[in-house]
Amino acid sequence: QVQLVESGGGLVQPGGSLRLSCVASGSIGGIYGMGWYRQAPGKQRELVAGISYSGSTDYADSVKGRFTISRDNAKKTVYLQMNSLRPEDTAVYYCNADIRPLWESRRNDYWGQGTQVTVSS
Repeated sequence: QVQLVESGGGLVQPGGSLRLSCVASGSIGGIYGMGWYRQAPGKQRELVAGISYSGSTDYADSVKGRFTISRDNAKKTVYLQMNSLRPEDTAVYYCNADIRPLWESRRNDYWGQGTQVTVSS
C-alpha cells in the first residue's frame, strides 16, 4: 500500500508564510514526478507547482516568485514553501506523485488527503 501524507497547513495572515510537507510511504519501487495542487471552494483543482526526480520545477503563474517546491528523494518527501501569501491562496492543498509500487512494473498516480491553507486577517 502506497500513501502520501501532507502536513503543514493552517491559518496565516496575508503576507505570511507556510511550509507544506508530503511524505510518501509504503512499498515503493520508485518515485518520479511530484507536485502540489490546490482546490478552492467552487473552483477546479489546479496545479500549483511540480518537480521532476532530477529537480526540474514548474509553477503556476499566480505563485511564481512566491512559492518554492523542493524534494528530498532519500526521505521520499516533497515540500512547498509558500511566502507572501494572499487571501486568494486559500484552498485545500493536495500532494500528488507518480509512483511505481514495488510489486508493479508500471507507475500509478497517487494523491494525499489534502491540507487546508487559509489566508485571512
